[in-house]
Amino acid sequence: MLEQVRDDDGEKKWKRVEVNLKDHLIYPNFPQGMSLEFYDEYLGDYLTKIGMDQLPQTRPLWEIHIVKYPTSSATGNVIFKLHHALGDGYSLIGALLSCMQRADNPSLPLTFPSCQSSSKPRHDSVSIFRRVPRVLSGMINTVLDFGWTLLKSSIVEDDRTPIRSGDDGVQFRPVNITTMTFSLDQFKQIKANLGVVILFL
Repeated sequence: MLEQVRDDDGEKKWKRVEVNLKDHLIYPNFPQGMSLEFYDEYLGDYLTKIGMDQLPQTRPLWEIHIVKYPTSSATGNVIFKLHHALGDGYSLIGALLSCMQRADNPSLPLTFPSCQSSSKPRHDSVSIFRRVPRVLSGMINTVLDFGWTLLKSSIVEDDRTPIRSGDDGVQFRPVNITTMTFSLDQFKQIKANLGVVILFL
């Protein structure tokens, strides 16, 4: 694995390092024999704590926290804490999906539903007349989005909301982690509506 270090001149560079799993797997100790509601609250406090703690700079910037205490929504929890330098959401989800297989036939590649809504053949002239407005609309939307992004990043300030206070130093304040639980039946309903394949790790 690669780790970012500073050389003698103070310049940052990547260095290949050996990973000691014991340094990255963390098994927190909670009080024994408590109620599910207690563990719900305790897990929330634990998530808040690790959310505020910085990752150690002496080893690769990731941790896996394995919580072996039952809550009202699970018999245990696995928490991945990764530094953004390891990848953005798109690349990390891509890495996760690369670890998955199709449940119906693991030898086939993972597939997702097509965006095409119709397989009917179209006449070329009709198809061109339908595509031109879409292309123009896409170009106009791209220009508008790009311009709005430039304005938001340099001139226009985001509105203050319950999520964005706009105060200086807000990144150093304590955070509170909120979780949302989805049942397997809800995932099955989403899968059925989208027509996707079943995944498993």
